[in-house]
Amino acid sequence: MQKSEGSGGTQLKNRARGDYDQRTSSSTQIKHRNAVQGSKSSLSTSSPESARKLHPRPSDKLNPKTINPFGEQSRAPSAFAAIYSKGGIPCRLVHGSVKHRLQWECPPESLSFDPLLITLAEGLRETKHPYTFVSKEGFRELLLVRGASEKAVPLLPRLIPVLKAALVHSDDEVFERGLNALVQLSVVVGPSLNDHLKHLLTSVSTAEIR
Repeated sequence: MQKSEGSGGTQLKNRARGDYDQRTSSSTQIKHRNAVQGSKSSLSTSSPESARKLHPRPSDKLNPKTINPFGEQSRAPSAFAAIYSKGGIPCRLVHGSVKHRLQWECPPESLSFDPLLITLAEGLRETKHPYTFVSKEGFRELLLVRGASEKAVPLLPRLIPVLKAALVHSDDEVFERGLNALVQLSVVVGPSLNDHLKHLLTSVSTAEIR
């Protein structure tokens, strides 16, 4: 009887010791796993890229990341920029040491104003170089050619809405380019502009209040 009880006690001790060893082994594995995850986390946060995100350098403000032109989120070019990039504007910008100028592929007086003058007027709303200069200077030089009045007057119904869009633009430089273009156009077409002044002056007064 005592042997039986002794044997049973030994089995219970052995089972208890096995359970303890198993729990100890599981606890060790969990601690090891947590330690590995902690080291990975510390490595990721201590990487140069993570440190840069947490503590941005002053130079990051001076050198912002450029937008990938091939990215899906990049903005599509404007109509004027697309036409210019495809060679649809028969002139190109020539950089000078003092000031820039336009070089025309052919004499401007030989060019049709339709739709070139309207396209240049649409470019007045651009805010990036070289589109701002090409549209402003191209519009001015095209109106200086001989016979500009006869070519421009038939286009007034289509030109006026485009110039009006520049006059109500939120950018002050765009508004100024639109106003200068309107003055240049009025000199060329004269009284033919009178019927459209009501709509244009409304745009100018609204911009002045702004």
